Amino acid sequence: MRIRLIQGKQKEIIERLNEDYSWLELSKLLHISENYLRDELRNEQRLLSDEIYTKIKKIAHKDLDNFITERLEDNWGRVKGGKNSPGSLKKINLPEESEGLAEFYGIMLGDGNLTIRKAYKIGTYQIRIVGDSRYDKDYLAGYVKPLIERLFNLKVKISLSRYSNALFLTITSKELAEFLKTKGFKSGDKIRNQLEIPSWIKVNNDFLRKCLRGLYDTDGSIYKLTNQNSHQISFTNYNKALLNDVRGSLLSLGVGVLQITKGKEILITKKSELRKFLNEVGFSNFKHLNKVKRWNLVP
Repeated sequence: MRIRLIQGKQKEIIERLNEDYSWLELSKLLHISENYLRDELRNEQRLLSDEIYTKIKKIAHKDLDNFITERLEDNWGRVKGGKNSPGSLKKINLPEESEGLAEFYGIMLGDGNLTIRKAYKIGTYQIRIVGDSRYDKDYLAGYVKPLIERLFNLKVKISLSRYSNALFLTITSKELAEFLKTKGFKSGDKIRNQLEIPSWIKVNNDFLRKCLRGLYDTDGSIYKLTNQNSHQISFTNYNKALLNDVRGSLLSLGVGVLQITKGKEILITKKSELRKFLNEVGFSNFKHLNKVKRWNLVP
């Protein structure tokens, strides 16, 4: 088995290990020649074997599985032409604009990330959604994963971090990455890019409701105020452009909200406005739905 990592990651990991070990010491630990390690593996002329990859993880004391883009059979180079011919690739579905696509877009704006790194011959095209395995597992595995698979006819990989409570949904697809770009989702840091709700969603209230639902399922929360028989729904994000979009969108749907507080939070406090939000937008995330039911907030 051969392991392909995100472009540049294999080189980065090996060079970091070389800061702690000489090339000779490291080659002995991996049971390979110094030249093969320094010249071919470091420069990504060869993929890591499963055995070498396992040893590198052990030496580095680091979980590297999230950087894997492909696992290939040892004879992949000889059968590459047959396996990767256009006729054998599963074609993904590129859906029309819809409520489902708008909800997925909102989820991406909240907890999603798009990575596009173009390189000669091999590039990285990855879509990832991250949540907390303690609270979001049912939502991500039971709702978001099937939603993505229905929309795009793609299999979604689900994985857990070994060193934190993070749970990941990962899709590696150039077609999907490029499709999301056409819908307004930029690659890289969402805050730096100041991503907003795109116009194709804003002009359709049904799409807008679903997009807001995706945003509140990921970056929203609902809680009972201390020593009070009242509740709040909040939305927290550090993207000012998105905060303004969310607030303006809620107002356009008739949901009264407070001004943005602390530069990162939108609050809905009045009981009448809570009910309007639950009527107009609502939740799909089970952790929120359970609270709504427990506190009898269902309109």
